[in-house]
Amino acid sequence: MAAPVRTLCCSVLRLSSRQFSTTCGVQAGDKWRKEHGLSRTGSEYGPLTDLPDWSYADGRPAPPMKGQMRRKQEREVIARRIVMLSSEVDRGMEAWRKKQEEARRAEEYKKSLLLKPKGKLLMDKKPQK
Repeated sequence: MAAPVRTLCCSVLRLSSRQFSTTCGVQAGDKWRKEHGLSRTGSEYGPLTDLPDWSYADGRPAPPMKGQMRRKQEREVIARRIVMLSSEVDRGMEAWRKKQEEARRAEEYKKSLLLKPKGKLLMDKKPQK
């Protein structure tokens, strides 16, 4: 019995004038904003989001709102992470340079241990240089 009901529902939806969309919504102006160096939406960052909505009549700034405080904390966390990762990369690059220098020194040391030409071979090598 479940099968006929299911078929009936599908056929009713097919005959219905209402259309269902399964695509994701695209923000109007998204591409233009990105091309001009702005945020994807008008509410991600910028003066309308970051600046206070009001101030006191005597010129004192308004207390920060919860959203402003949250965004400020998120930015601080991101900035700390950037600094930490940057210093980690710097330490990694320094360790890599030291390793390359050690490898170069080891190669020079191995070359210094090789037998040196003597006698006629030493005389023949000098004119070639």
